[in-house]
Amino acid sequence: MTTFKQWGITPALLDILDKQGIVKPTPVQEAAIPALLSGEDVIAQAQTGTGKTLAFLLPIIEKIRVDRSDAQALIITPTRELAIQITAEARKLTNAKEGLSILAAYGGQDVERQLRKLKSGTQLVIGTPGRLLDHLRRGSLKLGSIKMLVLDEADQMLHMGFLAEVESIIRMIPRSRQTMLFSATMPDNVKRLAKTYMDQPKDIRITETSRVTLDSIQQIVVEVTDRGKQQALIEMIRTNRPYLAVIFCRTKRRASMLNEALQEAGFASDELHGDLSQSKREQVMRAFREAKLELLVATDVAARGIDVEGVTHVFNYDIPQDADSYIHRIGRTGRAGEKGIAVTFASPRDIESLRLIEKGISARLERPGGSSSSKTVDRARNVSASRDASRSERGRTKSEAGGRDKFRRGESKDSSRGRRNSTSGSRDDRSGGQGGESRVARGGEGRGPAGPTDTKRGPGGQSKPDGYKRGPGGQGRPDSVKRGSGGQSRPDGAKRGQGGTRNSGSDRGVRKGR
Repeated sequence: MTTFKQWGITPALLDILDKQGIVKPTPVQEAAIPALLSGEDVIAQAQTGTGKTLAFLLPIIEKIRVDRSDAQALIITPTRELAIQITAEARKLTNAKEGLSILAAYGGQDVERQLRKLKSGTQLVIGTPGRLLDHLRRGSLKLGSIKMLVLDEADQMLHMGFLAEVESIIRMIPRSRQTMLFSATMPDNVKRLAKTYMDQPKDIRITETSRVTLDSIQQIVVEVTDRGKQQALIEMIRTNRPYLAVIFCRTKRRASMLNEALQEAGFASDELHGDLSQSKREQVMRAFREAKLELLVATDVAARGIDVEGVTHVFNYDIPQDADSYIHRIGRTGRAGEKGIAVTFASPRDIESLRLIEKGISARLERPGGSSSSKTVDRARNVSASRDASRSERGRTKSEAGGRDKFRRGESKDSSRGRRNSTSGSRDDRSGGQGGESRVARGGEGRGPAGPTDTKRGPGGQSKPDGYKRGPGGQGRPDSVKRGSGGQSRPDGAKRGQGGTRNSGSDRGVRKGR
């Protein structure tokens, strides 16, 4: 069996890996790490969740010199989330080298803090193209000493339109560097980038692992109309009971609207997209990782970089644009040998896109119905039940569970007040009788027997539509405002009896004397 030790990895690094339970290299690590340690350029194609991050971090940490304060390695990522994730993984390895400094440079973070850290010296920089260019223009980041360059998720980086920025950064780095390019897919523009800026790279393709990753995920398509999609999603969530789920939408607006609808339905959900501040995005991801949220509604900005343990389901609320995007989305579940469920909602206009996705993955997605329907539901429930059991084994605290349950019940102050109003209103309906004095009226004459259902009449008063009340000589007022003698108008649901005690009442059927 291949081990990290046989590659001459520093014992301190081996100890850190051992404490994390990392003993055997994954296929991409086994193929890439020896080549990177020997200084070769590497272009590696492997699916997300296969250990690519450690495949380039381990050689970088091993080769960085801590006796120098200049930047020696640069990792470029397409999204903030991925930069944060890689930085977190790198920090786990820093104890192996005292004095190793890491900087995460991405938009939305305090620039002054980044400037101070760059001034004091940092050997490893991890960042997004926009913020890296900002530092280069300021002169706060120098790339003249870079010996190792990583382009992570290169296909997504180019798909997001960062080609010009990436090339601008590469041109500022000495040609004598070692270049590592990691990508889940290998479209033509990525191949051209590699040919232009890499020196006889070793080509690594872990295609069988990609197949295993997909095989660990049950893939379902639900054919719906656009109008019925939201209700279909809610029913699927209630049926499948995911432990953690990511729901992908096409646009930021749709993600926000869907998140609002899910919260109103009583689910513990939040949204993740580019319009949020960095602090809010970090807050949302922290809550999701800690299982304080059950559902994360996201745009494709989150398709790369979300590596959260316990994601049992992925819902494609809006169908992905192509097979590659589909693979990246559903790769949030079924990770590290676990099983997962991926549900794609397809309207009639999505059928052609669905056909292309199925062709791209060389598989047909399951259609619920017939004998397969019950199996689909059973398997979904089994995945969630397995996750619930593993949550107990990991010792999730009762407070976290209680927080989610409270969120699901949706017991807001407004809804509680609404229930009290309804209850009090029912009592008030029964309180007004012939010649009686209503509990909610202030010091007036009791009203006689009620007239027809839609009218009320006081002594000498005129018939009025339902919702208007009149005492002797009084003026009709909308039902949303009631006034006792000498009293002040009160908002709907708040009446004041004699003595100033406010009672809650319903909007209809309150008979009171004046």
